[in-house]
Amino acid sequence: MYQEERMLHILEYLSKHQRITVEDICRIFQVSRDTARRDLVRLEEQNAIVRTRGGALLSAGPIVIPSYNDRLNTVSAEKKLIGRRAAQLVQSGQRIILDSSTTVQACAEFIEAPGCTIVTNSINQADILSNKQEISVHLLGGQLQSQHRYVYGSAAVEALSHYFAERAFIGVGSISSKGLTSLTVEEGRIKHKMMQQAEMTIVLADHSKFGRELFYKFADLSEVDLIITDRSPTPDMLELLDQHEVELWVADLSFSKELSV
Repeated sequence: MYQEERMLHILEYLSKHQRITVEDICRIFQVSRDTARRDLVRLEEQNAIVRTRGGALLSAGPIVIPSYNDRLNTVSAEKKLIGRRAAQLVQSGQRIILDSSTTVQACAEFIEAPGCTIVTNSINQADILSNKQEISVHLLGGQLQSQHRYVYGSAAVEALSHYFAERAFIGVGSISSKGLTSLTVEEGRIKHKMMQQAEMTIVLADHSKFGRELFYKFADLSEVDLIITDRSPTPDMLELLDQHEVELWVADLSFSKELSV
């Protein structure tokens, strides 16, 4: 088992039992005490836990991501602007990969490209696209994450390796100098595989995603071709994007008015 997987399971254990000891980690994962301590040190660096003598407690303020349906109820006008702008990049006949984020779902709602083929791990995206004429939809198989409405796991990653696309549209939990991050290892792994299977990676992220970090880093900024957002980030972030040759598009209200003319 990879360290990132153990760290995720440690957090799941803590959510149920409130505390964990080094001995618990050694017993559950069949690892040495040194390995268990390294896992706890890394989790502490992520501000996910508070280390104690011989073990750890959950941090006082763990990050909680609302369910997919809860997030859909609060999809902002900014996310719809981003989705609408992104959909303009999808052309008839193209092969496209869409992940399971709500911002990418906003993109799916606006796609009108007869003859294109779309691969996704999102149940919601597949349902939306199934109602669009002349669009072929491939829904990946795998383990269902029912709360967030997507499939994941080794079967989904393996299936992705057989698809090749012109463009992948990816949502993120955060963007920082350390790269792109997500809350879970499994979500991050499938996002990264989607990026690897496409000629161009387009990240859709509203302004709140810049400058913060979540649990699992799944990609470097150098792996991104284009970011579409609703508000220009800080000068430091702009410089960072320029260093990594990442193009930035800001979908503001003027863009929305332009499309409606």
